[in-house]
Amino acid sequence: MTESDAREIGYNLVMALLSASVIILGILLAISCKKKPAESEEEALPVKVCARAYPLTDVDSATDGFNPARMIGQGRVGTVYVAVLAGGEIVAVKRIHPGLVLSHVGFGFSSVIKTISLALHPNIVPIVGFSQGPGERIVVTEFVSLGSLEFYLHQNPDGASLLDWTRRVRIAAGAARGLEYLHEGMVPSVVHGCVKASNVLIDANFCARVSDYGLSFLAPRERKGLVGFVDEEYWSGRGGSFLACKETDVYGLGVVLLELLSGRRCEEGLLVQWALPLIKDMRFGELLDPRLVIPTELRPLVRLAKVALACVGNSRKNRPSTTQVAAILNNLEMEICS
Repeated sequence: MTESDAREIGYNLVMALLSASVIILGILLAISCKKKPAESEEEALPVKVCARAYPLTDVDSATDGFNPARMIGQGRVGTVYVAVLAGGEIVAVKRIHPGLVLSHVGFGFSSVIKTISLALHPNIVPIVGFSQGPGERIVVTEFVSLGSLEFYLHQNPDGASLLDWTRRVRIAAGAARGLEYLHEGMVPSVVHGCVKASNVLIDANFCARVSDYGLSFLAPRERKGLVGFVDEEYWSGRGGSFLACKETDVYGLGVVLLELLSGRRCEEGLLVQWALPLIKDMRFGELLDPRLVIPTELRPLVRLAKVALACVGNSRKNRPSTTQVAAILNNLEMEICS
């Protein structure tokens, strides 16, 4: 082999290596370019930060010293006020009843609130903050403008007509999605504990937003406002332990579905006793809210009634999950709103 041949072979080898390097570099760049949109897309996803701690003085100022004129609701766990923070943001402030605060002294209130405040879903009312001090426990949430489902169904004379059948199906599906997220989308999962119409809020788009989740531990034995919205198994807990579970929430959702269908109040379980025979006997003309015109196409409402029956008419082990309920109601929503 001559020296010129050796040089030519060396040149060809170098060029081959350079070509290979260019190809490998091109592949790496292509892979990198493909990854960047995914990374930037992931970074663009909303991330919920845990609730911030507000000084009690700020909460007191935002509510005008818990002025009764600012009260917008009162329940088994606390009293709710509309408040305006220093920056002008309108929020809802739940002041836990003093007796419940005293019975939970030393309990990790802030830890619980920080954990459940990580919930972020279109059908959930976000928890934005909390406050605590001697004898005081406060939960600060986003303010939902149009009030509760309870108000529209049972308190506002014109509310029922605003909630036509299409909107009622949308609200049912939205509430189911919110509960499904709490049960299956949160780690650890969050049990609501008191699913009822007053805890399903309606926003400006008539979208259902589940509120008051994760606070039932504060008043597990308080019967007022809970009887009729939980199953009988709740009250017969072993060792006198009244603990809510996912199946309890499904039962409460079934009661809400019955209220949407009939326009009647829960009445501490009397609604379930009245409605179940009507659904089983297919007497839907008697079941449906007389304030609304019965639609010509009854099939979606019949399916909704059968879902309610499955939620409240079965024992815990035979009850559907929120995932199963949400899937059926999502299909109903798409069918009735298309």
